[in-house]
Amino acid sequence: MTTNPAPGPDTRAEGTTNPARGARTGPAPAPVTRAEVPAIPAPVHATRAEGRFTFTAATPLAADPALAGAAAWLRASLTPATGLPLPDRSRGSEGAGGVELRLAGGLGPEEYRLTATPESVLIEAATPAGAFYGAQTLRQLLDPAAFRRGRTGDRTWSVPAVTIADAPRYGWRGCLIDVARHFLPKNDLLRYIDLLAAHKLNVLHLHLTDDQGWRLQIRKYPRLTEVGSWRRESPLGARRHRRFDGRPHGGYYSQDDIREIVSYAADRFITIVPEIDLPGHTQAAIAAYPELGNLATPLEVRTDWGVSENVLNVADSTIAFFTDVLEEVLELFPGPYVCVGGDEVPKTQWNESVPAKERIRELGLRDADELQTWFVRHFTDYLLARGRRPLGWDELMEGGPPPGLTVGAWRGEKCATMAARAGHDVVVSPFAETYLDFRQAEGDQEPVPIGSVTSLEAVHGFDPVPGGLTEQERGRILGAQAALWTEHIDSPRLLDYMAFPRLAAFAEAVWSGGRDFEDFLGRLAVHEKRLDALGVEYRPAAGPHPWQRRPDAPGHPRTRAEIDGTLAAWTANLRF
Repeated sequence: MTTNPAPGPDTRAEGTTNPARGARTGPAPAPVTRAEVPAIPAPVHATRAEGRFTFTAATPLAADPALAGAAAWLRASLTPATGLPLPDRSRGSEGAGGVELRLAGGLGPEEYRLTATPESVLIEAATPAGAFYGAQTLRQLLDPAAFRRGRTGDRTWSVPAVTIADAPRYGWRGCLIDVARHFLPKNDLLRYIDLLAAHKLNVLHLHLTDDQGWRLQIRKYPRLTEVGSWRRESPLGARRHRRFDGRPHGGYYSQDDIREIVSYAADRFITIVPEIDLPGHTQAAIAAYPELGNLATPLEVRTDWGVSENVLNVADSTIAFFTDVLEEVLELFPGPYVCVGGDEVPKTQWNESVPAKERIRELGLRDADELQTWFVRHFTDYLLARGRRPLGWDELMEGGPPPGLTVGAWRGEKCATMAARAGHDVVVSPFAETYLDFRQAEGDQEPVPIGSVTSLEAVHGFDPVPGGLTEQERGRILGAQAALWTEHIDSPRLLDYMAFPRLAAFAEAVWSGGRDFEDFLGRLAVHEKRLDALGVEYRPAAGPHPWQRRPDAPGHPRTRAEIDGTLAAWTANLRF
């Protein structure tokens, strides 16, 4: 199985969603209540009927050959918890009833129909991805114990009689996980791929490199992981407190690890977008290969958070070095997008560097912002020539955007609007609304509280499309992604706490839209039992458990007014 969140033609009927471009068009969907289908994300249309379909040991599972992978996933997911063998029955063979996955025309790439009657369950889709999402919904219609990895006792397994017609609002439904600041071991990352798939998210943006660590094996440059994959200590809490844990931290993914991760994700219709930060957030690489930097003094892998002034130099040899890195990245990640970073690049060293100033003069550039565009354009042109799509953060627009760039708009609605109006595809990820490392509530009980409050309700009501865009400009909004930056998330347990249940709310916002928060809360009460079965240590509605607090690691909470002021300062002089 493979997945591709890239823009593509809309093959569905009027009134449904183009899963690759823009918001839903046509008639508004009928409300779906928790009494009908307690699924998250909520299906677009759902109608209950009388009765239930009850599984037995003889209940067969049939699938068209093209949908065999989704059927195999469904059997492998349900059998351990239910004890039901779901024996295979070929399509068209004798016998009625059971569960069937059937190819059907006239549906979009991720669209499905699910019809459960007292006699049978039918999932129809035009693609394996659509069938997979239908199978995910079927699993949610069962008792939450279906999400366990083994049986917990005898019970009757059944689903309500229901008709569901479902399709996503956006083709790009993503989550960024920052494995550079705090490394996430492979098994935990595979677990998160399953969690994303369970919520019908289809993009995992892996932030693999930064000042504080390099997490990807590169055969040609072994010191990137020998030196760059670990730091001698980490801050304990927000950097302003100047407290450190005195403990080495590190780790990296071998190339075979990455091949396994990519394959595992593809089987769940998740595309992995790798990020190799350029030309800033590169101190770990410079520590491994000092010739990449601007200073004569050797550097260590950064042990502090924040933005480092140490950036790459603009020598031809440095460009060649990272072209070699990207060559290996393309071998490992077959998806259409590669992120080249471009965010938070201090220009101090370039403004003081004789070679950098000579580059600006010889190229006839206006300033260091345009030098950054020139530098990054080598890599965006390289990716385009290799048939890939470069993704970069919205700062890359400031010096004149490289052609073909897909913009990751993280600095708010203004940047998303300007990028779309400039003709660029846009992935929306505004930090004040979708950064899940921000605290979840007021009060010092939240672990390492930073940023303003990003509440569950606010995430659920998030709308990726800025107001005031034309229909054509709206079509350039590919979708959105939440972000789990891990400066202050130092364990998988804390990652669970910060991600859930907000990531479930985000998944609903980008799949079906946050229509009714009270209804969502009703369905969340059931969904939390699924998360319990999966072992997810989510934040309880009443606040953290005692063991989820971090009094040892003080944070830096800010008000929304302060965040808005920072955003206004960042974007006041945008000239793209």
